[in-house]
Amino acid sequence: MTAITASMVKELRDRTGLAMMECKKALTEAGGDIELAIDNLRKSGQAKAAKKAGNIAADGAITIVQNGNKAILVEVNCQTDFVAKDENFKNFSDKVATAALAANETDAAKIAELKLEDGSTVEEARVALVQKIGENIQVRRAQIVEGENLAIYKHGLKIGVVVSYTGDADTGKGIAMHVAAFNPVAVNAEAVPADLIAKEKEIAEAKALESGKPANIVEKMVTGSVEKYLNEVALDRQMYVIDNDKKVADVLKATGTVVAQFTRFEVGEGIEKKAEMSFADEVAAAQAAAAQ
Repeated sequence: MTAITASMVKELRDRTGLAMMECKKALTEAGGDIELAIDNLRKSGQAKAAKKAGNIAADGAITIVQNGNKAILVEVNCQTDFVAKDENFKNFSDKVATAALAANETDAAKIAELKLEDGSTVEEARVALVQKIGENIQVRRAQIVEGENLAIYKHGLKIGVVVSYTGDADTGKGIAMHVAAFNPVAVNAEAVPADLIAKEKEIAEAKALESGKPANIVEKMVTGSVEKYLNEVALDRQMYVIDNDKKVADVLKATGTVVAQFTRFEVGEGIEKKAEMSFADEVAAAQAAAAQ
């Protein structure tokens, strides 16, 4: 049997984009024949999909599907805006969202295992689409929103919002548009996560102490900074996007509307481009993992 050398693994990795251990496995199954290994990988669709998986997919679209009092937001990423507008990409995103909502599933790894109407899994359909379109495509995240009334708003392909509310329908729609535009953190100040407030307080304290003011003045400066932050990120304290003379809280009170919750997805938020791991680094990582 032909010995599988590091140089053989590296060559297959460079030509296919697969991880080192997968290349070694493919070479072992092919008896050390690189061309046969590539043919086998191409037949299974792994080579092309794996090569594309190394590319950063930070573009894409937000898809929203509603069924009764439940709606799901799904972010599916690709590499370019051109593909995000492609009908094949859109159809795939719609099918994924429909399947995920029906299964009440929001975990991306579990969504990949869901069956679509044609009998294929989401992952199989994704790999097939990568082969067809030629870009890395990933189902990144999903969130389900439930409520007595749901208002849905999409700003192009990039931003999607679902608001759960009771009360006036037009106000509900307006709030969904507002959330898309102003990106609040929570419905009210009480619901703003404590860690965000603590971080803002820490920053405000550092700035206030640099001023050299007395402790009592510093305390007032910090309190004022935190209050200003809450006015900016709490939905009910923001100035209403449709009528800048009114706060959201005033609009909600005037129309008898109560916002229970909202979810806002924006394509690519939080995705950072990472440097590709070198072959040497990958070998070191594999050795470290094996030693554990």
